[in-house]
Amino acid sequence: MPEYKLTGRMRRVVNLSSRFQARDPDSLSDDLINNINKMNISRRDARRVLCHSDKTTVSTFVIPITGGAVTGYYFSDPRLSALTGLIPLTIFCHGGGWVFGNMEFYTIFLKHLSEVTESAILLIDYRLAPQAKFPTAVEDCYDALLWAAEGAKYWKVDPDRIFIAGDSAGGNLAAVTAMLARDRKGPQLAGQILFYPITDCRLRTQSMIEYKDSPMLNEKMLSFYVKNYAREPKDILSPMFSPLLATDLSRLPPALIITSELDPLADDGKLYADALNEAGTKANALMAKGAYHGFMPYKDAPGRLQGECAARQFIAGRPVENVQLITERELKRQKQKF
Repeated sequence: MPEYKLTGRMRRVVNLSSRFQARDPDSLSDDLINNINKMNISRRDARRVLCHSDKTTVSTFVIPITGGAVTGYYFSDPRLSALTGLIPLTIFCHGGGWVFGNMEFYTIFLKHLSEVTESAILLIDYRLAPQAKFPTAVEDCYDALLWAAEGAKYWKVDPDRIFIAGDSAGGNLAAVTAMLARDRKGPQLAGQILFYPITDCRLRTQSMIEYKDSPMLNEKMLSFYVKNYAREPKDILSPMFSPLLATDLSRLPPALIITSELDPLADDGKLYADALNEAGTKANALMAKGAYHGFMPYKDAPGRLQGECAARQFIAGRPVENVQLITERELKRQKQKF
């Protein structure tokens, strides 16, 4: 088994992460999960640990979905739209094992990501398990995509540059939403961006065995998430639950998949990219070396700068197969050589 050596900065990341996605399922109750999802983030943590932006504005929308409504949080920089005209739009499905989802945490992160990628982002506050079982979350995300595609003309975003994205379980939801858009003849997506997604909920990969005790995500919590999201055990074999098990992965939007090395889900992203490419869908899986699961929101986490740069390259129009996992400084240095 690997030996995890955490720096002081990374230890702060792990400590904050554990407050918003508990590591021990035996200690969780419905009340505790609800409290975690509504927990406020201190100004100190927001500035010291999380990526932060003061330029991006936030608007809140009520999004109609089958059986009710969910909240959407729209992040954009009005000055960017004024300067460049139509900007890309990214629909974002948050992580948290389909169980957790603190909107204040994701607001801080996605305001920053919106600024970095020079795109608008719509965060979907989909209904959570265990109260809302599979496939509620993905149907909420698909309904939100339909709503957003229709509303794009009012937001000064480019209807031809709508992306679907997500992290962890949100990466799972983004991948399945892209499949539903194809199968139901929904909006044409420009691409999908999957940060360390879970794509095979049988939890059998080699990385699952090797990194089962990783400090940011462990096997015990993954089993808890899958159990709480599923209505019954056989659900995990559905392509809408485990997209890697889909029999048809052709004709999907190009996929940028960012994985983390020290992560039980590392193989999920790589295997999904391989399956997409074999089916004729362009996909590029890039592994952040020395990175742990869930690294993107944390400013001191290894892999964060490279992950942001990769997402920006893809959203800016670079073909997915040419996207590189490098920093902005390294990318500029490359351009200066030519």
